[in-house]
Amino acid sequence: MQLVMKKVFSTGEAAAICKVSQQTIIRCFDTGRLQGFRVPGSRFRRIPRESLILFMKENDIPLELLDSGKRKILVVDDDPEIVELMVDVLERDGRFEVRTASSGYDAGVVTHDYRPDLIILDYMLPDVNGNVVCKTIRSKDTFEHMKIIIVSGVVNQDEIDNLLEIGANDFMQKPFSIDSLIVKITELLEI
Repeated sequence: MQLVMKKVFSTGEAAAICKVSQQTIIRCFDTGRLQGFRVPGSRFRRIPRESLILFMKENDIPLELLDSGKRKILVVDDDPEIVELMVDVLERDGRFEVRTASSGYDAGVVTHDYRPDLIILDYMLPDVNGNVVCKTIRSKDTFEHMKIIIVSGVVNQDEIDNLLEIGANDFMQKPFSIDSLIVKITELLEI
């Protein structure tokens, strides 16, 4: 179900919408800054749509994700054909809004302004490797909600392990099927 249709949100969904960590949402809930209720007989917290909107307005958080219901994806790759294919497939899916970057520098600028939910990041970029971009993103608390999938055709297992240690959520070896990419995206974004 798209977030735009939902009437009640989990703390994870509220965190994704507000672009903050789930712990931040839980803290705000537990201190009364974000109104909601606990599911009887469990530790789960739920936030009604009206409460989330009020919280977002009080904290100057843009309502864009509630409005569009689409999750933001940034595709970072210097191969225009791969970028075009990914953008076409993701936009046709209907659940995603997509932006692109062709270098590590551009990825940083777009990430700062666009604040994507997920980044598909090529490991071999013209200016820096994807691990540098990944480390930079993970060094900023405001980007902690972002999921990162590294894609590459020339990475060994040690490098893959290192990428996962420095903050990548997943790795895909090129070439890969677009269907398997969509599956990974939906799993990471829990949609």
